[in-house]
Amino acid sequence: MRQVLIYPGEDDYWVAECPGLPGCISQGKTREEALVNIKEAIEGYIATLEEDRLPIPEERFESLLVAV
Repeated sequence: MRQVLIYPGEDDYWVAECPGLPGCISQGKTREEALVNIKEAIEGYIATLEEDRLPIPEERFESLLVAV
């Protein structure tokens, strides 16, 4: 299980990124499409690490919502 951040990007696209996997970012025209795409990106990222026999980073990202 991985945490994902999703936010509106440029050109009416949604950006999704997985902070626990550096550089693992995707996008989509809708939030739902961005989520599908980031799941695929995460799976590919981890598969590549496994193929290269590299360690898979543990999920350590912690998020907080702060009211200001």
